[in-house]
Amino acid sequence: MKIITVVGARPQFIKAAPVSKSLRKNYDEVLIHTGQHYDDNMSKIFFEELSIPMPDYNLHIGSGGHGKMTGEMLSKLEEIYIKEKPDCVLVYGDTNSTLAGALAASKLLIPVIHVEAGLRSFNKAMPEEQNRILTDNLSKLLLVPTEDALKNLSNEGIKAGVHNIGDVMYDAVLMFKEKAESKENLLVELGCEKGEYILTTIHRAENTNDIKRLANIIQALNECGEKIILPLHPRTKKFTLDYGLKFNDNIKIIEPIGYLEMLMLEANSKKIVTDSGGVQKEAYFMGKPCVTMRDETEWVETVEVGWNVVVGTDKDKILNAIKNFNPTHKQPSIFGDGFASDKISALIKEIL
Repeated sequence: MKIITVVGARPQFIKAAPVSKSLRKNYDEVLIHTGQHYDDNMSKIFFEELSIPMPDYNLHIGSGGHGKMTGEMLSKLEEIYIKEKPDCVLVYGDTNSTLAGALAASKLLIPVIHVEAGLRSFNKAMPEEQNRILTDNLSKLLLVPTEDALKNLSNEGIKAGVHNIGDVMYDAVLMFKEKAESKENLLVELGCEKGEYILTTIHRAENTNDIKRLANIIQALNECGEKIILPLHPRTKKFTLDYGLKFNDNIKIIEPIGYLEMLMLEANSKKIVTDSGGVQKEAYFMGKPCVTMRDETEWVETVEVGWNVVVGTDKDKILNAIKNFNPTHKQPSIFGDGFASDKISALIKEIL
């Protein structure tokens, strides 16, 4: 059986590490990189350090508007699908690469497997929410990471082909957590001690493209009185320069980093402040309190169990959470058993 896997963004590379390893024990996998994340620090380094097979195809789509990017992906993916004649196409998450990969396959009547199906923020203004909903409705095999995702699909009338396998990102953390410890020299370079800094990421378009929201976030970080490590996303860097926003000396700005360095920084932080969906989960896996700078989250389970707080971009709410949000109760297991990748391989054999 031949499976085409479509990836294009940093979180998808991470998910592909354990899944591709499992798939290639039993199937012929063709890996396509759309080029949605094209910067070496956002792309190439992940393939190298996670031992992900190098892509069989790199579409080099790069940046652009949603329509232009998705359209170019659709055209090029269709050509490859016709040439390769896969038995199914596997996509991850909620990016433009996800939607293009699923739509191109569906048009050619190729079964679609959606890993991380069923997530909902219930904010259709988010491009990611639109991509999730459309991909779920095009998919034959919907692999959900949590019980809440299962309920979301059921509420939308999607029940066929739905399976709760747990979260493949949890697989990845378990696979690479020990290896990530080798990156602790980065803390020495940054002059930071374990447990004495807050790790922060900012990249969502809803935050970076809005000067008021981004200014509120940066003001809160500047005034929090904590040492902050901030790997600066290229888009965030551009908008801070465009808006003339400044970071105080308590914030250590670094270039985007690889997955292993990110895991190490997460594991040794005292708290994580982010607008990233993936980082919210990694915070949970690492047992770190998470402050989410968005108006909603698709990872509602982390909020419900008290280890994540959603504060939007209100400066006072961000400051209060940085200073006072410190859960002390034990975390329940909500993301599976760490064997989601093997379950994917088994389900493909059983169903497709």
